[in-house]
Amino acid sequence: MRIMLPLLLLSLALVSCAPPRCDPGFRGLCKPTVEEKPKCTDLLLSYCDDMSYTQTMFPNILGHKTREDAEAGAEYLLMSVVESLLRGECNPEIRMLGCSVLAPRCEKEKVMKPCRTTCEAIRKKCSHAFEGIEMAWPYFLDCDRFFVSDEEGCYDPLEGLRAEQDEEAVDSMEIPPPEDPATAIQFSYHSNAQMISVLKKIEDQCSDIARTYSIGRSMEGRELLVIEFSNNPGQHELLEPEIKYIGNIHGNEVLGRQLLIYLAQHLCSEYLLGSERIQTLINTTRIHILPSMNPDGYEAAASGIQDNNYSDDEGEGRRYDSWNVGQNNAQNIDLNKNFPDLTSIIHGRRRQKGYRTDHVPIPDYYWFGKVAPETYAVMKWIRSIPFVLSANFHGGDLVVSYPYDLSKHPLEHNMFSPTPDEQVFKLLARTYANAHETMSNEHAQCGPSRSTSQKGTVNGAQWSSFAGGMQDFNYLHTNCFEVTVELGCDKFPPEEELFIGWHENHEALIAFMEAAHRGIKGIVKDEEGNTIKGARISVRGIRHDVTTAENGDYWRLLTPGTHIVAASAPGYTRAMKKVQLPPRMRTAGRVDFVLQKAALEADVQEVDDAIQSMGIYDRFDPYNQYERYTLMADVSQNREERAEKPWWWNYFVLPGGPAPTWLLKHY
Repeated sequence: MRIMLPLLLLSLALVSCAPPRCDPGFRGLCKPTVEEKPKCTDLLLSYCDDMSYTQTMFPNILGHKTREDAEAGAEYLLMSVVESLLRGECNPEIRMLGCSVLAPRCEKEKVMKPCRTTCEAIRKKCSHAFEGIEMAWPYFLDCDRFFVSDEEGCYDPLEGLRAEQDEEAVDSMEIPPPEDPATAIQFSYHSNAQMISVLKKIEDQCSDIARTYSIGRSMEGRELLVIEFSNNPGQHELLEPEIKYIGNIHGNEVLGRQLLIYLAQHLCSEYLLGSERIQTLINTTRIHILPSMNPDGYEAAASGIQDNNYSDDEGEGRRYDSWNVGQNNAQNIDLNKNFPDLTSIIHGRRRQKGYRTDHVPIPDYYWFGKVAPETYAVMKWIRSIPFVLSANFHGGDLVVSYPYDLSKHPLEHNMFSPTPDEQVFKLLARTYANAHETMSNEHAQCGPSRSTSQKGTVNGAQWSSFAGGMQDFNYLHTNCFEVTVELGCDKFPPEEELFIGWHENHEALIAFMEAAHRGIKGIVKDEEGNTIKGARISVRGIRHDVTTAENGDYWRLLTPGTHIVAASAPGYTRAMKKVQLPPRMRTAGRVDFVLQKAALEADVQEVDDAIQSMGIYDRFDPYNQYERYTLMADVSQNREERAEKPWWWNYFVLPGGPAPTWLLKHY
């Protein structure tokens, strides 16, 4: 106890001698903490060493407290690679503009902000370069947020870049790029996100003649986006034919997909440049382009090709492994064999009196099978617009195939099986093949069609018979005449061959669209001048009619020569005209009809009875598949949005740091 007492007294003494603790409750005990003011420091960022000043200050305008913080950020990383990303364009302007924010100028212990006018001039000149790589304009180059006006005392961040140029020269940086990025064709493959972005840009660039719209979603929720060209986008115009191009129905057959993207860019740029041919085509035709009907399959195919490129295997074995990857959709359905088999119905009825090969209803039993959402969307699309002409694009051969695709042979063996419009289809097929750079040359042909094709064209059933094809469905269910274009034996050609593919096909793509203006067109009215919807246009000798659209207008593709054409409708008498079409006629002949009211004819009633026996034409989706497909697509949509990022994204995602979503254009 005696020992403990002195120790206790000693500790109390030490405490009493210590300086008083800071207590905010007692005045005079706490001295205010004086924070050291930031001072100008040497500019040591290596990518900013060519700035016109040598002093900067931290924290900088973005809040980076030290040089190390600035160097560790995604902003500085972007500046370090921007020259490579933009392929040298706008260098060093973008980098120096970024340096003016990350390492601002410091004079007399005070930060100076860069001039807004310089920022705006550079953005006007260079924003297209970022759009070209699907990157948003960097947030730290926001001209309103981080730059100030001349009146506020700014400095030119490009000072010293070109000694002979002064600030006025910088302000006048208005030299436009040689071509808008929306219409500048880059011969490289596009991911689904890139494809949609390009189509949207074309819509913006050519807003007077272009419009994008969705017809549905794939099994995995990817958008089936169409771009339309017309002098009145979004509207059907009286007597203006509607045509469509569909690519990538097989996901691993990719050249058609790319060609249709290039075609959309070409139509936009040529129209703006004043091309008389393209302007005439767009002003007189409504063009619909669906570059990818099978975007899920494409993603699988593209991933498969990339995986094989890193394989140790070489040569033909590697190509064989990826030959069929992605051909089908995500349900493993071959979309080109998933349409209603109406051809079998026609073959079975071809010996019956008054049998018909047009507007054949979809049998109810079709809906009990597995109908892909992509097929469903395209069928609804085909039924909703009065298409006249169409082509779908494949790979694996070099030929234009035309209906029928399904052979009339009892065992479905390959056999020449023509439609009633055999001559029209041969003319359409030859139009594409002859305009193609090499397709009609027998020495250039490849694939299994060589033994049956004639100068680049072939009857589908004679070449390779199958049921459920899209071109047969178009012909037998609607007014539309569709052919299949096989673009070459390499289904997924190397990128360096894309330019060659465009060069070989671009004239054929234009010429085929112009073929929609062959034959005749007109309007069917009653005696009081009212248009008649659903009137039938018949051609003697051809057992295939077309019907008038909503406003009573029609289009009938025909070969040159003399034709007897009739118009009829329930409750009206039949009207008939003789038509002479010259061989080199480039625009459809105008043939109008005025029908008089009359009692329903017996033969018409007989035909109508035949329709009823096959089902009702307007009966579509009786089991409400659409709702189920919509739910499936909605579930998968978020997965797609998470998965599809631009090609440069992973480079900027730093371990342990926040994801730089400000780089994403559509975040």
